[in-house]
Amino acid sequence: MRPEVAEAMRPFYSDTFGNPSGVHEISRRAKDALEEARERVAQILRCEPLEVVFTSGGTESDNLALKGAALAAGRRGGVVTVATEHEAVLQSAAFLSRIGCPVKILGVDRDGLVDPEAVAAAVDEETAVVSVMWANNETGVIQPVAEIAAAVRAVSDRVLVHSDAVQAAVSEEVTFDDVDLLTIAGHKFGGPKGVGVLVVRSGTLLEPVLHGGGQELGRRSGTHNVAGAVGFATALELAVADRERFRRDVGEARRRFEERLISKRPDVVINAPEDRRLVQHSHVRIPGTRNETVLIRLDRAGVAASAGSACQSGASTPSHVLTAMGRTFEEARESLRFSFGWTTRPEDGDELADAVVAAVEGPA
Repeated sequence: MRPEVAEAMRPFYSDTFGNPSGVHEISRRAKDALEEARERVAQILRCEPLEVVFTSGGTESDNLALKGAALAAGRRGGVVTVATEHEAVLQSAAFLSRIGCPVKILGVDRDGLVDPEAVAAAVDEETAVVSVMWANNETGVIQPVAEIAAAVRAVSDRVLVHSDAVQAAVSEEVTFDDVDLLTIAGHKFGGPKGVGVLVVRSGTLLEPVLHGGGQELGRRSGTHNVAGAVGFATALELAVADRERFRRDVGEARRRFEERLISKRPDVVINAPEDRRLVQHSHVRIPGTRNETVLIRLDRAGVAASAGSACQSGASTPSHVLTAMGRTFEEARESLRFSFGWTTRPEDGDELADAVVAAVEGPA
């Protein structure tokens, strides 16, 4: 977490501790802070403040987007999504399928990209929502979301378009211009864990996932996490202001990491196209290795890496993202994911490459 974020959140754990749904003065102060945070987020994402729904993070936002759209107005509408989506989307789609909603899951090419025309062709009269992530959480591959949304709307103007932009928001200009539902989570750009937003186009009907007190205009019940909302807004503002520096320093760190690694291990393969991936991701395959072994050695060396999504870092099965991209079981088992953050220095790329080589070669 960025230190400025922690400082901004601090008063809402002590002095300004009121429930913003209350009517007394201490609650009004909390309510004012909540609504100010909503306005700050809306300004950056180019949406209306009341279109911002605060949630517990990306998983809840994805669940609300898909289930809320598919089950709105008492219907069981269809879902079109992609095989490389985050599990929050894929498992929401699987749940909807079990209760009778038609679900179509589209494939990708070897670069991890989905064809916008294939997405549009999958839309039919039953489709309620199309969900395609802005950038993949494992490989960093950036999808052509604006093109996909335009293709879908050329077929139907009633189908909602959702994008999970959790990974993209730190380094890309993510706005609400092209979609109807947008997911973002605070911890990716120096904010607190456990808070996110779902931006919902005005007038959109959603069936709530959480029922109760009717907060967030009835779209998400539950006592507001005021400190989290303030921290989210502060972190988002800081990330936007820091974006140029972030892209420069992180881009240089990744370049140095990959060049140095390949110079020492010429057989290394990058599992994503150079011109279609986030600057903060490096997903590499090191032939002849096992990622579980390399990860254990890296951890002992003080390097935190993963074999896929952080949500599945302990999983023994190969990444569903890589298998959807046509990689074999063995190729997926040889692959590692590295991600860089706002604290990354350019020289960290050199140190990381040396650590990976040492981990691959093992004990002397």
